Amino acid sequence: MASIIDFSKISDTDDLTPILGDYWPGIQFYYPPIKYNPLDGSYENMEQARLRLQKHAYRTNAHTLLFDLEDGCRKKAMSRELLLQELPRFPERNFQIAVRINQFRTEEYEADLKMIKQIHQYIDVIVLSKAGEVYGDAEIRDLSSWLVSINSSITIQPIIEHPKSLQIVSNMMKYSTVKHVVFGIHDFSKAMAYKITPENWIVELKTFFNMLTMEARINGTGVIGGVEVMLTPHNMPEQCVEQKDIRRWLDLHGDKASRCVYDHAKTENSMGLTGKQVIHPNHINLCKVAFTPSPKEIDHNVSVLKAAIDADALLGGAIRYDGEMLDPPMFGKALQNILRAYALRTLPLKEQMFAMEVLSKLPIHTIRENWPYGQI
Repeated sequence: MASIIDFSKISDTDDLTPILGDYWPGIQFYYPPIKYNPLDGSYENMEQARLRLQKHAYRTNAHTLLFDLEDGCRKKAMSRELLLQELPRFPERNFQIAVRINQFRTEEYEADLKMIKQIHQYIDVIVLSKAGEVYGDAEIRDLSSWLVSINSSITIQPIIEHPKSLQIVSNMMKYSTVKHVVFGIHDFSKAMAYKITPENWIVELKTFFNMLTMEARINGTGVIGGVEVMLTPHNMPEQCVEQKDIRRWLDLHGDKASRCVYDHAKTENSMGLTGKQVIHPNHINLCKVAFTPSPKEIDHNVSVLKAAIDADALLGGAIRYDGEMLDPPMFGKALQNILRAYALRTLPLKEQMFAMEVLSKLPIHTIRENWPYGQI
């Protein structure tokens, strides 16, 4: 079966979302609307919170700015009032805005929805805490139905925080509003009575992580990885993007926590995760470079695919490349890496058009095998 993509009709000004799907959540930075100040033992007032938001949130370099109204939020009513006032004032942005709301059908949940109804046009994602634990996937059904009447472009990211939720996660993924799910590692481990450590939680929860990623892959849904609790003293510069730059920075400035957070993000990247939540600004760049293919990686992937096309081996056959024997599964992985860079907003226009050229040469089923996140 031939591809449905007519490359000849695609220009460099076209929106590729209908083909490749939406941008990924990427690095989601938890931002507390009203923050506790341990130095004087008190919470911010509205003016202090407003100034902090304008100073830091406006200029975040995270892929998603995530406002927490649930467990990490003590002053819920005050936080909602701040968002009502400030979200409409945000300048033009190239990141998503998400709001983590409280558990389904609680009093705080209803208050959260009331707020969202007033400022829905400034919100991209609703992150539903403790999804499915009480009412099952009906929680996603009802919230999705409510969104249809408010803003159908808002998506839902259920947080899987209990084995009950993991058991029905495939049902949650059936709803068109669910593009990604979150693995809530700390609540999940508490529900399982597992003792996890900040250094080794990926290994300690590996069985459940694998179950979640397998269900997600079958359903074409992304998975957002766990929150790190370790604090890092330094912020990795944005210009550190290649492995040699990262290694040098970690050698000079990285401590044990920095290396551990980076290694976890690299592992989650290798697992195909579409995002990772962070609670400290110093984690943002550290995890971004771990999650995002570097320019040299993309150059290598493009070179592999060009060699495959030249040998007419894209759909069958093997080539010798740089001391290795490569065949279609390897070409598919090279294409996946390029599309990953696109989904994380770092793929240059020239490489975007090359990716479309490669896709135009593939049958529909092969495209879906390589990239289940699009609209094909």
